[in-house]
Amino acid sequence: MTAISRELRGRTQPRRGLRRTEAAIYVGISPTKFDELVGDGRMPAPKRIDGATVWDLPQLDLAFDALPDEAEKSSPGEHPWD
Repeated sequence: MTAISRELRGRTQPRRGLRRTEAAIYVGISPTKFDELVGDGRMPAPKRIDGATVWDLPQLDLAFDALPDEAEKSSPGEHPWD
């Protein structure tokens, strides 16, 4: 297998484990914010596979689902996240 085909496979093939930056992107936040959420338990701890640190995709989904939704506090037609 050539280096180009390995790179293409890595970009297109579904994966169960994500590296730190990929996990942060997956949940829609910066790696620094992701580290904060892992540190305080809102996101799961990683798994170690030899020298690789990876986050389990289903665990990320569960942790994301458990995050609180923002309460509606704005006036009609106004979006608090704008």
